[in-house]
Parts: sequence; structure tokens; C-alpha cells
Amino acid sequence: MRVFATFATFAAALLLTGCASLFGPPPMPGETVQQVVDNLGAPSDVYPDPDGGQVFSYPQGPMGQYTWMARFGPDRRLQSYQQVLTGEKFATLKIDRATKTDVLRTIGRPAERSRVALHNYEVWSYRYKENGVWNSMMHVHFDEQGIVRLMQNGPDPMYDEKRFFR
Repeated sequence: MRVFATFATFAAALLLTGCASLFGPPPMPGETVQQVVDNLGAPSDVYPDPDGGQVFSYPQGPMGQYTWMARFGPDRRLQSYQQVLTGEKFATLKIDRATKTDVLRTIGRPAERSRVALHNYEVWSYRYKENGVWNSMMHVHFDEQGIVRLMQNGPDPMYDEKRFFR
């Protein structure tokens, strides 16, 4: 038991050290694209913003529950940097109006993609911490034209303990 406690302490210290270097100070509004990239590294995705700016996506976390978006104006200076896999951000996606491009620009790439044959919907699923606590999934359903037609959330089945103990 003592060996396990020592190992757990060592592993926690190593993990925290890694996180400290990985999650340095957040970029500040007004920083240039180059300053943000120097600080955070290359983004996983870059999306054009309708105002002529760009949105850089930085998905993180061991289970993909966090995605940070850096929004730059046409002057290539940072306007905002925020974690976007939240209930509040999902609520900004309007059913019957938002497109796949809007969803990517707002919350980034999904953790999973699937289909619902009944309506011929493509479904993008996002892992997130609902209210910062519950392991949840948001499912965004698109019709054949790529318009959001339905959004559903629920528990993330990856965390269903019963799955492992039957």
C-alpha cells in the first residue's frame, strides 16, 4: 500500500508539473497572432470569421471536454480567448439557422460523428462538463443541407460505471 501511495504522489506531482507548463498564462486581448502562437503553439484548426478575422481552436483535456477558442479581428489582434464547450456557448447555436460552419467556428470539431437514419441526420457529439461538474455530451443534429435541426444533451456514456461492472 505504501508503494502505491508513493507512486500516486509522484504521478500527481508529474502531472501537475506538466499541466503548469502546458497551461501557462492565457493570452491577453490585443496580442498578435504570432504572440498567441508563440505562447500556445499552433492551433489544431483555423476558421475564417465573417468579420474578416480568424478563430483558432485549441482542444484540450484528456477526454476532450475543453476547447479554447482564440478570436482575432481583421487587424490580427486577439479579441477574446475562451473555453467554448459550455452550456452557455451551446445555447448560442440557433436551431434551424446555424450551419456546420457556424458550429465549427463557435465550438470547434466534435469528439464523435454519427448518423440518425430516421431523419437522415448527421450528428456531431461534444464531450463537456455541464455546469463545470457533470460529464456530459451535447449532440448537434444536422439535416442534409448542413443546418442544425436538433440539439440534445445527456450524460456521457464513457463515464457510465455500470458499463464496466455487469
